[in-house]
Amino acid sequence: MPIHLKPRTLRTFQSRLLAWFRANRREFPWRASRDPYRVWVAEIMLQQTRIAAVIPYYERFLRRFPDVRALARARQPEVLKFWSGLGYYSRARNLHAAAKAIVAKHNGEFPRHLEAALSLPGIGNYTAAAILSIAYDEPLAVLDGNAARVLARLGALCGDLREPHAWRNLSETASQMLARDSASDWNQALMELGETVCTPQSPRCAACPINRWCEAHAQGLAHEIPAPRKKRVTVNIQIAAAILCDPQGRTLLVKEPGAHDHALFSRLWQFPAVEVKRNPGAELTKHLRVTLGMNGATLEALPEARHGVTFRNVTLLPFLARVDHLPANTTAPARILPLVKIARVPISSATRKIAASLL
Repeated sequence: MPIHLKPRTLRTFQSRLLAWFRANRREFPWRASRDPYRVWVAEIMLQQTRIAAVIPYYERFLRRFPDVRALARARQPEVLKFWSGLGYYSRARNLHAAAKAIVAKHNGEFPRHLEAALSLPGIGNYTAAAILSIAYDEPLAVLDGNAARVLARLGALCGDLREPHAWRNLSETASQMLARDSASDWNQALMELGETVCTPQSPRCAACPINRWCEAHAQGLAHEIPAPRKKRVTVNIQIAAAILCDPQGRTLLVKEPGAHDHALFSRLWQFPAVEVKRNPGAELTKHLRVTLGMNGATLEALPEARHGVTFRNVTLLPFLARVDHLPANTTAPARILPLVKIARVPISSATRKIAASLL
């Protein structure tokens, strides 16, 4: 059941958490102002990505695209280049498309109304509520994993929090507890508490500013709530990739369709690659013959690398193929450039690791 606090108690509860946040809030680049563009870019980058990993990408991205109009004017390959290495590239594509829509339909200003925000590419309920509340102080409750954990412990809610009924209860609780006149600080405070104090393992209950209202703390259940989520079975795959190199030190990058492409190479420029089972060299040779018309390529095995994508454990098997001439006719879009300059085009982390095995 949702948590219910009497009005006077709720005000005290809100005051304690807000005071804690204002005294202890961490400083991040996106907290330097409430500029909705900066908040929006941060929220998109922070999806499924650690804060520490996001900061350098965020700062570099904002230097190149300081406002929504600059982002809208850019070509998608350049946007992807500045996103390169951050992963989940559909986020960048949606960010770019949404920037164009904001300039075309909203005079370059992130819309203030929920329905308009939800109509933008890549903007769901959580992201819309986060941007509108943080940037504009709109009274919308935000519920992410950190906030959900705090609320679940407050009410000693057991079980899987992502189960639809449990999540609905948590959403209702978040709305009831929202400090409507301080929505920006309140939502950030709840998420910050979950990130730094009410952590998944080893919660620091003694340091929690609202522990007096926490049922899990009172019952000694803080370490047991929430219940662990069921993990998807890990899949092991092998990807063999060919680094073609001509006498001038140039290489060939392609955009290949395939089952492995969407998750691993994110439709960015990549080395010719194929998922292999038993004989990586032979299977890659066949792939080069079919897709590039290459016959009799001599492959030199390079050090393998490990790469993780969601539930996949990927073994990257790079091969060097020295050629007199790079293939001219390919079945996929192709680009020839110096091997040492491949970072000038959008490439994924997996492609960087393949290149590193040689460079």
